[in-house]
Amino acid sequence: MSRIIFSSPSTLPQLYSTSRRIVKMSVAQTINPGVSFRSMVVKPPSHPTYDMKGVIKLALAEDAGDRGDVTCLATIPFEMEVEAHFLAKEDGIVAGISLAEMIFHEVDPSLKVEWSQKDGDYVQKGLQFGKVSGQAHNIVVAERVVLNFMQRMSGIATLTKTMADAACPACILETRKTAPGLRLVDKWAVLIGGGRNHRMGLFDMVMIKDNHISIAGGIINAIKSVDQYLEQQNLQMEVEVETRTLEEVDEVLRYTSQTKSSLTRIMLDNMVIPLPNGDVDVSMLKDAVEMINGRFETEASGNVTLETVHKIGQTGVTYISSGALTHSVKALDISLKIDTELALQVGRRTKRA
Repeated sequence: MSRIIFSSPSTLPQLYSTSRRIVKMSVAQTINPGVSFRSMVVKPPSHPTYDMKGVIKLALAEDAGDRGDVTCLATIPFEMEVEAHFLAKEDGIVAGISLAEMIFHEVDPSLKVEWSQKDGDYVQKGLQFGKVSGQAHNIVVAERVVLNFMQRMSGIATLTKTMADAACPACILETRKTAPGLRLVDKWAVLIGGGRNHRMGLFDMVMIKDNHISIAGGIINAIKSVDQYLEQQNLQMEVEVETRTLEEVDEVLRYTSQTKSSLTRIMLDNMVIPLPNGDVDVSMLKDAVEMINGRFETEASGNVTLETVHKIGQTGVTYISSGALTHSVKALDISLKIDTELALQVGRRTKRA
């Protein structure tokens, strides 16, 4: 298979066209069969229309523009081959290794990528945990796109791991508060970090929230409408309803005890009350869990932080959802260096390695 080489400006539009056709397939089907699955210890979540290869091409195209890497074209001979090493500049959970392989393969299938760690492993500052070898030009072209994905995913995975450990025995979930276009990538990172995925989008789970309830004319009207819709469409899927008071919880429980319903989960929203001393009062949440008494899955939402998640997890809720896992990402500092000795010297000088 020929290498991708930016030999002239005219080659770029053909190499990285941003127009693409969305086809219905799971993301696993979009992974290039030439990429080894050995590094894929955590498979990406399923999505019926997400085009992972298209996302990779778009990321490369926005970097290449209409001329390609003019610095590489000016300074790096096409025939030069090098070896570059991945270097962790802070402690955390590494994620995006499998995706990095896909990106390198998209740029140049002849590049050789090797890892000493795998997705989900803990890396310490200063650790060299992987290397890529081959044509220097193509390694440098892929570098920033690879690192952008890996740093973001590793940041999400690191926070998820910390939250998931603290939330036990409850399971930690992310939300739909993901970067536009990176929904599946962000949710993949949550899985790598030991969390669980909430609904992928608007299509795979019914989630009756406050605005739906207001428009429907009440929480029971909304549940009834969902039950009727699913029956009419002959659909079977999870159904969650958001409750904000114990009265709403009681209303839902009384309705579902008298009527067959498709409801599977009750969200207990903002029932964690912040206190002036920085602590939280979870008594309302605990009361709601006791009222439900295992009849439905429960999900705590609102005021979920690293400081509060353990206390919330001890109330008996099934799940704890946190938008912060993906909407407030602190990237994990990772670099890709050809001259690793100099990089380590600079890193030690700046306390980043």
